[in-house]
Amino acid sequence: MSSPERIATRIVTLRGQRVIPDADLASLYGVETRVMLQAVRRNFERFPPDFMFELSNQDVAALRSQFVISKPTGRGGRRYAPYAFTEHGAIMVATVLNSPRAIEVSVYVVRAFVELRETLAANNQLAKRLDELEARLEKKIGAHDQAIGEILDAIRRLMAPPEPPRRRGIGFVRGS
Repeated sequence: MSSPERIATRIVTLRGQRVIPDADLASLYGVETRVMLQAVRRNFERFPPDFMFELSNQDVAALRSQFVISKPTGRGGRRYAPYAFTEHGAIMVATVLNSPRAIEVSVYVVRAFVELRETLAANNQLAKRLDELEARLEKKIGAHDQAIGEILDAIRRLMAPPEPPRRRGIGFVRGS
């Protein structure tokens, strides 16, 4: 049984979208990757570009850097570029596979995507609140800096030796 938390670990961000690589999706649905992709090819009209896309070499390198794909293609590896499925594409795969496990797991896939969306929204709200707090602190610090500067000026004036009082000379002052 898959859980949204376990599935969420397989969701990655590519081209600004949260997606699941085809091998991970096939594993979740309990089928071989080639079997899943064969079902997708038979129903290709159900998979517009916003449901799935073929990965470029740069995308594959990005996945490899995130430890999603363990080795480069070539000897013993894949002979074609992998695909990535968005949330809607992952659900559509469940419908074309039409197996009880795929339908059951698709519910968890949706929940995992929803949890990630909620987490992202919460993080965005937290970032906004931190920015507001920082702006308020900068205003207060600016006011405090000015007040501290005035206090330091007053202390410097107090520390300066007083000017000696003007003394009147001894004797009579000649008047004009």
